[in-house]
Amino acid sequence: MILTVERLGHRGDGIAQGPDGPVRVAMALPGEVVEGEPEAGRIAAPRILTPSPDRVRAPCAHFRACGGCSLQHASDPFVAGWKAQAVLSALSARGIAAEVAAVRTSPPRSRRRAVLAGRRTKKGVTLGFHARASDTVVEIADCHLLHPALMAALPVLRAVVAAGASRKGGLDLTVTHSSGGIDLAVAGGKPMDAGLFQTLAALAEGADLARLTWEGEPVATRRPPAQEFGRARVVPPPGGFLQATQAGEAALVAAVRAHIGAARQVADLFAGAGTFALPLAETAEVHAVEGEAAPLAALQAGWRQAPGLRRVTVEARDLFRRPLLPDELAGFDAVVIDPPRAGCEAQAAELARSSVPVIAAVSCNPVTFARDAQTLIAGGYRMGPVTVVDQFRWSPHVELVAPFRR
Repeated sequence: MILTVERLGHRGDGIAQGPDGPVRVAMALPGEVVEGEPEAGRIAAPRILTPSPDRVRAPCAHFRACGGCSLQHASDPFVAGWKAQAVLSALSARGIAAEVAAVRTSPPRSRRRAVLAGRRTKKGVTLGFHARASDTVVEIADCHLLHPALMAALPVLRAVVAAGASRKGGLDLTVTHSSGGIDLAVAGGKPMDAGLFQTLAALAEGADLARLTWEGEPVATRRPPAQEFGRARVVPPPGGFLQATQAGEAALVAAVRAHIGAARQVADLFAGAGTFALPLAETAEVHAVEGEAAPLAALQAGWRQAPGLRRVTVEARDLFRRPLLPDELAGFDAVVIDPPRAGCEAQAAELARSSVPVIAAVSCNPVTFARDAQTLIAGGYRMGPVTVVDQFRWSPHVELVAPFRR
């Protein structure tokens, strides 16, 4: 069957119109003529008859098998434009006309945090990312996403898998590059016993890891695995959330700073360990609200030790069930909001009823962002230009920041 690809779907596959309906075409680009036989509505290995001018040679040898990337076959300008259009399309579906101010793309080999999969097999250990739509783990000898410090840690990660994985299941290894070295949090392994503890502690010592935790319990903390949020040094909880790249974090923080301007009283909602709260505390008093206690404790500890910051208060609160109400928001000059992928439907409704002059909205999901933006606009806010931040390079993932003003 010969088809012409019309567009990209939200997962990065090409979409063509077949005789029985839409057909997803793996690793194809708009305008390409392809040949292949669909199975379950998808052509997994198409023959490209007419390539797009935006097609490039994928830099990584693992690209076709590994599920870590889905867009290495497309040029950087094409991917940037596609991600910008994904944001505009989500907003347009809600009747919102918008402008993209910029697309900020993180460089290759800059991911400082990743979750790798490890399995122990009859032949040894397999460590890498899952194949596309599969439980199969693809071994990675090299990776064009990961920071060199993470690549240098692969030997000790393999040793951890060999020591702690059962033959029936795999490990999830959250590995993070910090100022103190590698921070490794492992889940899914064998139950801890004295022998495993000694083995893991010796591996942490031999590989000079900063911290190693097993199912949330500490095995070794040799140095604080700190991250720098502005002037503050913060030690996030094991496996805790962190922006994927330093460049991406810097772009998000810069956009938020620009949007809130000279605000002196700021609420940071879904604050995590202080990605925004602590840099903003250089010029403003900040109230940081987060549903989990552990990141807030890390934020507070970092604030106490940082020189010259203004007052930061924290509040553990489930903003999905107990959003801040208009009377609680009344004293703030600006609000920063950075919810998870589900968005902040309840909190957006209360913000729409509030008198807060400016909201800097950060999102990792254009669809839920558009839903919440519609609520804010209906409440009288005007949305400014959107900054798209692509720190998950070569993936369909999109992050963004936009201001809302009264």
